[in-house]
Amino acid sequence: MNKLKLTKRAVENIVPHPTKRISLWDTEISGFNLRIYPTGRKTYFLQYRNLFHSTHKIKIGVHGNITAEEAREKARQLSLKISLGEDPAAVNKEKKKQNTIGDLAREYLELHAKVNKRAKSIKEDSRIISSIILPRFGKYKLESITSHDLQKLHRDLSNTPYLANRARSLLSKMFSLAKEWGWRADNPVLGIEKYQEEKRDRWLNDEELQRLWAVLDKYNHHLTTYAFKLLLLTGARKGELLQSRWEQFDLEKGIWTKPSHLTKQKKKEHLPLSENALVVINELKKFKKEDTPYLFPSKVGNQPLQEIKTFWKRVIKEAGFEDVRIHDLRHTHASHLVSSGLSLSVVGKLLGHTQAATTQRYAHLADEPLRQATSLFGDKLKKLTSKESNSSQ
Repeated sequence: MNKLKLTKRAVENIVPHPTKRISLWDTEISGFNLRIYPTGRKTYFLQYRNLFHSTHKIKIGVHGNITAEEAREKARQLSLKISLGEDPAAVNKEKKKQNTIGDLAREYLELHAKVNKRAKSIKEDSRIISSIILPRFGKYKLESITSHDLQKLHRDLSNTPYLANRARSLLSKMFSLAKEWGWRADNPVLGIEKYQEEKRDRWLNDEELQRLWAVLDKYNHHLTTYAFKLLLLTGARKGELLQSRWEQFDLEKGIWTKPSHLTKQKKKEHLPLSENALVVINELKKFKKEDTPYLFPSKVGNQPLQEIKTFWKRVIKEAGFEDVRIHDLRHTHASHLVSSGLSLSVVGKLLGHTQAATTQRYAHLADEPLRQATSLFGDKLKKLTSKESNSSQ
């Protein structure tokens, strides 16, 4: 058992393990301990035995929201109550029965989403919670929600399968955490099946790429133009590119180093840049500002560019497209790489896919270079065996 006195200095000097949760126990207060998670979150607990010799654990608070000294004082007060025969865990259990879905949503966002998810995902979770979950169930007691209630919500959203499935997944995670925290004994979402979603694979062919690039070249005086060009040339996610800083780019070596907090898999990535991409990045220097580190600086304050959809609508209208999203530039990049003969594993690595299954959506395009290869012999044989060829001999 790892022990030390849990003081402010000691706690702040603890370095998280990259993959494992660490537990440290205080040397003075019995049962007072700290859990350090790979994400960097540090949470104080008190572990004790009640009069019936059952072991219980009480969460005191998260370091940052509560200081080490405040956590120590709470641990002392709880220890005193326990010595007098009280059972704080039993009291907490009764209180938890009064928790509502609104309480769970609040804790989910603070203790899980903001710690483990990217800003874009947190924003999406918040939107679903505020527009779908809270209006329907916000004041419901957590214990009173049934699988039937959630199935009815899922059915009411059936006209929008994607949204229904996202709400279902979010609720499932919330109830899983409620179970982990001892707020509820089960997860009522389990057993509710997801709707079939229509996969939308849209990528630009050669002729469409020519049309798009011609329109973009018309707007070389516009900063956002270069964002679209780089999204196409790198296959990067929009958020990764718009929040990128000049310091991340080694233009001599042609490498873009994406920091872990911007990537989906929370790992640092090194992306090789093509000559064309480097040309575009060098052209961006004319928009560079002294007071901001961002490749795409906003006009307001020291912030990166945020809103690019309005300009995108103008671009695709001039290019004659109706159904092309900004994210389809990433699909286009990947699709052309695969159809040119690059392996799925290499493309997946370039795109920063966390799962091989994600890259499989492009698998059907991998047949094209093979088909071209087999056609070489087929065309030769056809030429050798044609009537014209035979008659000339």
